[in-house]
Amino acid sequence: MRRSITLILLGTLTRYIRAQDLTDAQIGTINSRLSDSAKTSWELGTRTQTLIELNAQTYSVFSDQSLPPPSSPSGGDASGLQAVFGIAKSVVSNRVKTSGPAPLVEDGSAADPASIGVAVLIANLTGQDKGQVDYSGAAKSQIDYLLTSVPKSSDGAISHRAANLQLWSDFVYMVPPFLAYYGVTTKNKSMVAEAYNQVKLYRNHLRDGKKGMWKHIALGTSGNDDGFWSTGNGWAAAGILRVWATMKHSGYSSSFKNEQKDLANWVKEIHSGIYQHLDNTNLFTNYADRPLTSSGNFYDASSTAFLASTVYRAAVLLDQHTYLPQAERSRKALSASNSNSSSSTSSSSLDSYKHFTSEGWLTPVVDPHAFGQQGSQSPEGQAFVVQMHAAWKEWVKDGSKGANAASSARLTVEVQNLVLLVGLIGGPLQWL
Repeated sequence: MRRSITLILLGTLTRYIRAQDLTDAQIGTINSRLSDSAKTSWELGTRTQTLIELNAQTYSVFSDQSLPPPSSPSGGDASGLQAVFGIAKSVVSNRVKTSGPAPLVEDGSAADPASIGVAVLIANLTGQDKGQVDYSGAAKSQIDYLLTSVPKSSDGAISHRAANLQLWSDFVYMVPPFLAYYGVTTKNKSMVAEAYNQVKLYRNHLRDGKKGMWKHIALGTSGNDDGFWSTGNGWAAAGILRVWATMKHSGYSSSFKNEQKDLANWVKEIHSGIYQHLDNTNLFTNYADRPLTSSGNFYDASSTAFLASTVYRAAVLLDQHTYLPQAERSRKALSASNSNSSSSTSSSSLDSYKHFTSEGWLTPVVDPHAFGQQGSQSPEGQAFVVQMHAAWKEWVKDGSKGANAASSARLTVEVQNLVLLVGLIGGPLQWL
């Protein structure tokens, strides 16, 4: 009897431990939902960045590969970039032709279309379509549009919105990484400097000095949101990391040492501010510092995955390990299966997972088109899980540096309870 109980408990424990890491096949399912659903400019831009980080690491700014990247993709990079090139070609081929500067996509945001810009630049660098598609001209037009046509604050911050001046934390992921990459690939040092400058200006406007976190929206006459939106802090941290990495791996690295120090410190600020609000569910709420019962607040797996991805990146790139325990707990929580479910028969199945539907949709998530409401499907949420997985794998590949700092995250309360229960039954080790 005792042996039977022990085997049942150990089987449950084994299934739980296996569920701590999503498999590559499960990530493939999650990525497929991203492919199915990404439609808007920022969703397409985020998808291209996600695909690069997952499938074409040589072309990711997070790689140790010096920039600009190779002009001829090979091996896995070549196949990994096909979907990225497909998006770039579709966007550039269908953009509105005007005589003056124009965004890659017309959608009301001045910033979001720029998120596709890195994919367009890589398509140009690698000679896609043999000059039949004007990738270079499209990228230049997007740059000129940002610099000359979009409203700016009195201190020079480029507006996130096209029709009126308004600053969103989302901007830091959409625009500065594109400015930096454009500068590096066209040998325009001033554009790299402008990438840093825009991050600095946005930090000045959005960061709360006491809480360390960034507000979501500043300025403008409508749609204001001065709350500490968790996803917005993720956008800011991830964008800053991409600018840092672009600088670091470029020929301009020695010219921007002080800027790189600032950027590294600004990522740490965001982590220090927001991770103190992670509760014992290991998920962030939509607004990190608000009570769960407040209006517009609920648990959000989307921002949780995104912020965890930035912690793994900061650990590898910046030797910042303080928040690895929290990131590991969040990753494991998002990868957990229901304790009363049986093991899946398919390596790609997510049927028994707490934070995924059977189709592979992350849950719960904020509505990506209404930041104060809970949604059911989020393309960016899918992307953030894949980015978290890619960043975690890079951290493991790098030797899991700082893993000792995260050791307290390795046994969850659920596992500890199982071990305690086994012990209460009578010391299982001697029964095996």
